[in-house]
This record gives sequence, structure tokens and C-alpha cells, in this order.
Amino acid sequence: MRDFVYEKPGSNRYAGGISRRGFLAATGFIVGVAALGSRATASAEPAIDGAQVPALVIGSGYGGAVAALRLAQAGVDVLIAEMGMSWTEPGPDGDIFCPVLKPDGRSYWLRETTDQPVGYFMGGSYNKDIDRYTGVLDSEKFSGIRVYQGRGVGGGSLVNGGMAVTPKRENFAAILPSVNAEEMYATYYPRANSALGVNHIDQNWFESAECYKFARVGRKHAERSGFDWTFVPNVYDFEYMKKEQANTVRRSALAGEVIYGNNAGKRSLDKTYLAAATGTGKVTIAAQHMVTAVRPSGGGYEVELAQIDTQGATVTTKKVVAQRVFFAAGSVGTSKLLVSMKAQGQLGDLSDAVGQNWGNNGNVMVGRANHMWDGTGTLQSAMPCLGIDNWADAGGPAFAEVAPFPAGLETYVSLYLAITKNPIRAKFTFDSGTGKVDLNWQTAWNQSSIDAAKRIFDKINKKEGTIYRTDLFGVYKTWGDDFTYHPLGGCVLNEATDNYGRLHGYQGLYVIDGALIPGNTSVNPFVTITALAERNIERIIADDL
Repeated sequence: MRDFVYEKPGSNRYAGGISRRGFLAATGFIVGVAALGSRATASAEPAIDGAQVPALVIGSGYGGAVAALRLAQAGVDVLIAEMGMSWTEPGPDGDIFCPVLKPDGRSYWLRETTDQPVGYFMGGSYNKDIDRYTGVLDSEKFSGIRVYQGRGVGGGSLVNGGMAVTPKRENFAAILPSVNAEEMYATYYPRANSALGVNHIDQNWFESAECYKFARVGRKHAERSGFDWTFVPNVYDFEYMKKEQANTVRRSALAGEVIYGNNAGKRSLDKTYLAAATGTGKVTIAAQHMVTAVRPSGGGYEVELAQIDTQGATVTTKKVVAQRVFFAAGSVGTSKLLVSMKAQGQLGDLSDAVGQNWGNNGNVMVGRANHMWDGTGTLQSAMPCLGIDNWADAGGPAFAEVAPFPAGLETYVSLYLAITKNPIRAKFTFDSGTGKVDLNWQTAWNQSSIDAAKRIFDKINKKEGTIYRTDLFGVYKTWGDDFTYHPLGGCVLNEATDNYGRLHGYQGLYVIDGALIPGNTSVNPFVTITALAERNIERIIADDL
């Protein structure tokens, strides 16, 4: 075992849309990061039609949050356009986010039925009817894959499992070959981890915690089959989780809250980077504003925005002129927008590399049916803390997160999300007939990921005398190979952009999110996205401003 820093139908409708935070730029440490009640302030109507802004950031996920904060600290006024809601107001049940086991309109982005990753159980669909609403999780379907994305102020940080993993140093050259690894590990990874509020589980507490029985069972099986395993840091406050276990605070992770948002304990971006950014007084967040076009205008760029209501309908359209535009709408959002603008001639001089080299971080899920003596527990923390590390296996590198299955009952299921070294890359293309952008990923391309995962779980099943569950991802379907939590690429660093995210052909246009990373990070990617954004924005501010 090694410690892992990896280098050391409802009928209701729902409402939802700081004082200055001390911030030390040298370390990225936000004073008061543990004050989880403080959130970034946002409004549904701050973008004024015809306004001129020094910097516009498209999206409020990891890259956008970093860019907004650092620009503000450099004295630049920033407008963030976020298509999702500002999740600050409670619904009729008193909570901001809905329960995982009782989803309502708050759960999904403009759907009338849930589309859960584990969408089947015991032979039938586990999905439920919900009200159409601008909910927090989007399951965006392309020709061969569904891509899960966060929708709201804070982006993917609202809906992920919080696993804050820095890749092993020896793997970094394969992730971002044009980036200086020494600088990343000495400066930008530490800065990102500090600002994100990354913390480690108390390993002594873990050994007896009822809520992590599932993880201890997964560890035991890995050890018995000769696999390395590791604890993984998280942005969830593990001290708060201890209190949840003791029933002295409101339960959140221990209430199964994860993919539909987390009501307490989690250090999502709205409580860290974005809270610090709005606290400067120089950052405005326009929630429910979707960017539909970007084009040159004089010395800057005219940006069209559609302000939407909670049914996804356009309330009004606006235009602002920005001197600089930072694309941070996530791998999919950024790639789709730029591919569309290039194809329609709005940004016709963009590099042909725009839209290329997209990957799913080798994601594949699987479940194993354990024996009755290996129960995984009725109470499970929704925040993973442990993984099986088989990345050194040249025959099929894989890192497998021991994932929770918070069903509220004993399932005897060990569930895993594997990250594998899938070399296949897809591309985004614009369809002039429909005016939409598609992604050409094929489900069959995930076979290498399945093969890599099988190198772990075939061996464990043989050793334990267990079998795969075939009722979790479809009817008689073993592998969850048709979706991803970790979209990466589409506007790759040093290909579609220069080595700091400046888009070729257009001074003042930048990409600063996961679209820069070509398809794989070997681990959960958000710490790398954050650290890369810290690196890039520092150079952009120094050289371009």
C-alpha cells in the first residue's frame, strides 16, 4: 500500500438561481477554505446587453474558476458566463440539492427521466421520471457515448466524487508532453491542491468506519490477488464526515449525496476558488447565460449570450464585447463551441487541430457479486477514498476506484470505476444540416479499457470465487462502457493552441480547461486541469496583460 498524492415524477418547481477572502497567490491557499457555508455569489441577470468587459470567462468549472480568480487578483474585471444555475437557494424540502435515492427536477439538466450511470438493478431499469428542469447533472448523448457534466456555478465540482489525485510523476510526460513537469510538481500541483482544499482520510478512523466497509472489502480482495492499492485524497472534508458517522451533523456524503450535488461537507468550487474570486469585488457571475457565438469585433470579441429560464427556453439574447475571452466550458462545451464557430466562419482561422484528440480517460465501470460473508454495508459514504493501482501493468495499465453503491440496503456488490490507458482519440464535427456538433466516439473503442480492467477483476473473481454483476448497466450487460465521467481533449495544448492555451490565429482568445488535455490523465483529472490552468494563467497575465 502507498499513500496517494500520487506523488506522495415530482410536481414541484425548484428555486436556485463574501466577504473578501485573503488569498496568497504564491501558494494558492484560500484563508477560510473550511468555512463550507460560504458560496460564490451569482445572479441570473448581471450580463448587460451591449456591455464591454475586459475579460469574459465561458464556464465556471475548474479552469474558469482559476482564470477568474487570478485575473481579478491582477486587477482585471471579469464576467463569467455560466449556462447552469446558481445553486444557493433551497427547494421545497429545505435542501439545495435533491437526494440521490429520490431524484427530482434538480437532478438532471432538462430531462424528464433520470439517466443514472448504474441505471439497472435486479433485471429492471432503476431510472425514474422527473420534472424537466435545469438540474445539476447533464448526461449528454453523442453517437457512441454519454458524457456526464456538471451544470451550475462550480461546474463539474458540484457532481463529482471529489477524488483529488495528482498523477505519478513518471506518468506525466505521457499526459502533457510539452509541459515542464518540474514546474508542475514543484509549484502548480501544490498550489492547486491547497486552493481546492484537498485533504486526506484519517486512516485509523477508516479501519473501523461503518461507511467505508465497502472500501475495506475492495481492499481485501485486491490484496488477496496481489494488487497494489492506495488511499486517495479528496476535497470532501473528512473531519465533517467523521461527525456524520457520529450523527452529530447533517449527513451528506453518508446520505449518498454525490452525482446530484452535495448539501454539506464538500469543498466544491463555489466554496473555494469562486468564493475567493467574487470576494475580490471584480468578478461577476452570470448564471443561466449560455454563450452561442464568439466573433472578432474591433479590438476584441463580440460574444452572444442566450439567457435561459429553468425550462431551458431563451428569455432574451444579449451581446457583450470582451477584450479577452477564456473558453472554460469543459472539454465538450469548449470543443463544440469552437468547432461550430470555425465551421460557420465566425472564427474561421482557428487551427484544424480544434475538435481533435478527444478521449474518455479510459473510463469503464463494472460490478462484482460478492459472497454473503463479504457484505459492503447498508451505510456507504458517497465519497471514494481508495483505489487499486495496476498502472504499471504493461499489458493493460489501469487505476480502479473502489466506488460506493449507496443504495440504502445491503447489495453485496463491489463497484469500480476504472481509468485505463485507452489510446483511441475521437473528433468533434459540425453538421451544417442540423447546426449541431457531434462526436464520433464509438462504444466499441472502449474494448481496450475493458481488457485492461479484466486484467484486475478476472483475477480477483478467480481468487474469490465470485462473478461479475450483469444487471447494473443494462439487461445482461457486464461493463459500463458507454459513458464517461472524465471528458478530456478537443482543443489540445500545443496543437490547437500554443503551449499556454492561446488559440492560434486569434490574439486574446484562450482555452483554459480540460479540452487542453489529450484524452487521458491516468487518474481522476480535475487536479491536473486546475494545476494546468494555474500554470497557464500565470504566464498569460505576465506576458499578455
